Amino acid sequence: MRTTASYDLFPDARSERALARARWLAREGRTSDAQSAYDALLAAKPELKACWAEYFELLRSSGRGVEALQLADRARVTFGESGFSLTLRAAALTELGRYPEALAELDRAVEVDPDLALVWHELGYAAYKLGDRNRALLALDRAFALEPHTDTLKLRGQVLREAGRYQAAEVAFEGAAQAAEHAEQRVDAEREIATTHRYGFYAPRRPDDLTPAERWFADTGSIVLASTPGPVAPSDETIVATFAEVAANCDWHFGQVILLGPEFPACNELADRMGAPLVTPSGFDPAVCPLVVGLRPLVADKTWTGIVGRLASASTGLVLALEHPAEAHPAVTADVVGVLTDAGTRRERAPNPAQAVNEARNAGARLAGRRLRPT
Repeated sequence: MRTTASYDLFPDARSERALARARWLAREGRTSDAQSAYDALLAAKPELKACWAEYFELLRSSGRGVEALQLADRARVTFGESGFSLTLRAAALTELGRYPEALAELDRAVEVDPDLALVWHELGYAAYKLGDRNRALLALDRAFALEPHTDTLKLRGQVLREAGRYQAAEVAFEGAAQAAEHAEQRVDAEREIATTHRYGFYAPRRPDDLTPAERWFADTGSIVLASTPGPVAPSDETIVATFAEVAANCDWHFGQVILLGPEFPACNELADRMGAPLVTPSGFDPAVCPLVVGLRPLVADKTWTGIVGRLASASTGLVLALEHPAEAHPAVTADVVGVLTDAGTRRERAPNPAQAVNEARNAGARLAGRRLRPT
């Protein structure tokens, strides 16, 4: 949970100006430069809590938990055993997966400063990560009572959603969207609302009860064709045949098939089954409802991202990736995935066309609202 720096620690106008450069560097993804800027500012203004918090957040969001813990220890030298410094240290321990130690530090922080909302928020997050949802919700309610904050509502929604309480989770996320002070926070909350709707599609089952493919759809809106445990990993030909069956049942029609990335033999079979010509990216025509296909998504390729972006802008066509890394949620650009992979190896799964059709018809699917036939 990337929230520590978002709490109001009462910086004045002068300190806000001093923080501006470091914030800009962090937003631009220049992590090393931002780190240097925060270090310089702390050397000049060690009393500036907002700087400590934002610097900590920069490290935590970059997955640098050990450095975040070191920074928290530096803050303790400056502020002593205060609620703020203890909370920073606990947040770092949480990121490192040392949850019992984190909770112990947070209990100390509560004793020192029971009215600091940040303490209660981080306590809620640590309890959530440890699996104690009741304690998490109680702590988050206290945090929100002390300081109403969109990130606390967002975390509350996540706790409720993991418990299978989808309607209550949606209310929390809607509150987070309404309370958002920045566009990024609002977009994030709206994304959580859409995710919660997709999880609700599987109610009354909780997220922990869903299959990996169902959770993938709930988290991303992307459909997995090979979703049922099977004896072997599906071949390209099996994935293509399954996609053709789903397309027929959903009444999808494409005017062209565009191959992006390396060729694979089943691509010609896909074009034949779709009754559409196989063309190069230079022949891309959104008016004919293209089917863009790749062996795997090429998220770093400008041609891939460009064509996928144009499809989304035109609300037409579909992107099919025969395989997709299971851990790459934020980078999902495919509307339909043949099979998920672990470390480049396809999972042993059998096609489930009926489930794919049901998910394709869900209003929360990535392809919802798309025109899926030529004009």
